[in-house]
Amino acid sequence: MARSITRLLVALAFVVGSVALAAPANAEAFRYWGYYAWADDAWVFAEAGPSEAIPADGSVEGWRFATADEASTRYPRAVGDFEQLCGSVPAEDGTKRVGVVIDYGTVEDAPDGDTVPAARGACAQVPEDASGSGALAAVAELRLGDGGFVCGVDGYPTTGCGDPVEGEAPSGDEAAVELELATSVDEGDATSWTGLLVGVVAVAVVATAGIAIARRRSPDDIADA
Repeated sequence: MARSITRLLVALAFVVGSVALAAPANAEAFRYWGYYAWADDAWVFAEAGPSEAIPADGSVEGWRFATADEASTRYPRAVGDFEQLCGSVPAEDGTKRVGVVIDYGTVEDAPDGDTVPAARGACAQVPEDASGSGALAAVAELRLGDGGFVCGVDGYPTTGCGDPVEGEAPSGDEAAVELELATSVDEGDATSWTGLLVGVVAVAVVATAGIAIARRRSPDDIADA
């Protein structure tokens, strides 16, 4: 039992860090963000922690929040399709494109009081030397723990970091999920520029109306004002 727990703690070390190491010795499962890579049409454990791993251009990385133990692996439930994630993002010199799949897990995995967001995908366009953590930070807001470990993504979960969970972790096959894809940069820019244009036009209309009213007022009216 002690050896299996030790192996689990080593596997989770880059995610939960000192929090996991301080967990009770009888804890069998932990609730944490797992870090994975898409390879040969399947998810696999990342070969290094997210702060050390340097994903290549065209790669896909996955993050999954789940309760797991030494007998269970909870992979992201969506495929790591780079074309789906990054196909609309043009390549740029000095950067790389990394597809990012973020699976917030199931209701059963959720801490009390937290609402599980829908799984989503995004394309991180980051410097060529960016780490796995850097790619995630480019497309999500992170809550970090000691040593820079990822404790929360986009505010989920709201608290905790690699907390021990009583009882056994869920097991068995899980149904695949569809990813909500981030709006492209071009569409976002278009929305921003449309809002700006509307604002400029509104200001121009108000200014023109003010000038017209001022011209209609007589000098005596202005003096009385």
